[in-house]
Amino acid sequence: MRILIAEDDAVTRRILEMTLAGLGWDVITAKDGDAAWAVFETMKGKTAPELVVLDWMMPGLEGIEICRRLRATPGFEYVYVILLTSRGDKEDLAQGLAAGANDYIAKPFDPLELEARVRVGERMLKLQSSLTARVTELEEALAHVQRLQGLLPICSYCKKVRNEANYWEQVDSYLSSHSDLDFTHSICPVCTEKMMKELEEAPI
Repeated sequence: MRILIAEDDAVTRRILEMTLAGLGWDVITAKDGDAAWAVFETMKGKTAPELVVLDWMMPGLEGIEICRRLRATPGFEYVYVILLTSRGDKEDLAQGLAAGANDYIAKPFDPLELEARVRVGERMLKLQSSLTARVTELEEALAHVQRLQGLLPICSYCKKVRNEANYWEQVDSYLSSHSDLDFTHSICPVCTEKMMKELEEAPI
């Protein structure tokens, strides 16, 4: 998982970097809010950070404004945001969460608490990825089902069906082209009995 740390205090930024990198995560740092947002603008797609630790009060863009921008930007709306702040009032925390932050850590932070909260974020991102993949699978399955819905004209005698191009074709051919079905041909018991009877009655 790639993590972005945005913190204007050099000492705090270095401690955050060493702590998270030491735990095995890929860490990028930014010295202020403008530099943090520039990271997202230049690292779009799969290379962009999946989780960000944002200092609330920074030169340029503040952490809470970056949070708002992430939530409003397609492709970044699911980035997991942890606000790092010395502002502990309930009103401030409510404001941060309303802006789209997922979690917060109070300054001065405890390394164990930092690790625990980042691991929660990592689990949430994995769950989100799993759900997204599942939704994609369900949408594809629904698309297959929808292709077979509606009225399907079928001949009462030969049992051919009329396709979208207004041509008549065998049922097995139609279903093969409109689904993932593969057919193996055999003879049912009723038809077997009928065929045997016709053979017995046929003149020699």
